[in-house]
Amino acid sequence: MSDKTKVVSSRIGGQAVLEGVMMRNMSAVGTAVRTPEGKIAVNVEHIGAGREDNKLLKLPIIRGVVSFFDSLYIGTKALTYSASFYDDEEDDKNKKAAKTKKYESSAGDVITVIISVVLALVVFGMLPFYLSNLLSSKIPSKTIILLIEGFIRIGIFIAYILLISQMKDIKRTFMYHGAEHKCINCLETGHELTVANVRAASRYHKRCGTSFLIFVMLITFVVFMFIRVDTLWLRYVLRILLIPVIAGIAYEFIRYAGSHEG
Repeated sequence: MSDKTKVVSSRIGGQAVLEGVMMRNMSAVGTAVRTPEGKIAVNVEHIGAGREDNKLLKLPIIRGVVSFFDSLYIGTKALTYSASFYDDEEDDKNKKAAKTKKYESSAGDVITVIISVVLALVVFGMLPFYLSNLLSSKIPSKTIILLIEGFIRIGIFIAYILLISQMKDIKRTFMYHGAEHKCINCLETGHELTVANVRAASRYHKRCGTSFLIFVMLITFVVFMFIRVDTLWLRYVLRILLIPVIAGIAYEFIRYAGSHEG
């Protein structure tokens, strides 16, 4: 496979899960997990009914906001499904029967998403702002303070990735993440989805969720270069309220990158 092969965006995405991958397009989500017994369990759900006909959900920025929260929810469900195969609790006796059924969403999935969002807001949103604001009395330039906030945010993100990558299970999950990229690259370069072709494909992809997060951090800096308020509490509130808008803008960049070469 050549790196110069013309790439066409398939609009297929996905993510790594525990001992497997989740893949999705506009109409279905499929999660494949390698069970402790060495078998491959697959769960398929159909989604997106009516979305293609909804003009509002096709508007720039808005479609990114919807996609952001949609991905959080679907991704959490896929992770919960994969993790259920490795529970060591008293449900072991019913494990084989349970895994043959379709995984159903629950209130627990919604709660998990909410907790994840809150933690992300605190660690990657509020903490960098709080730390950089400690220097405001010594550094009069608001632009420099914003730059410091951005560097702290990116630094925390990189430290987080490096830290969790040392964990055995997470390191293996990252390997599945690369496999997911290879599959999508194989399809988007027009090759048949075979093991040989997938192995030859690149493990990097322009629409990667990690790239999306980097765009979010960079766009956050640009947005708050133009939106400035003097009231401290209002600055905290704006950093929360504008997250969906920033995510929507980042989505448009990723979407553009996915359909253009170079």
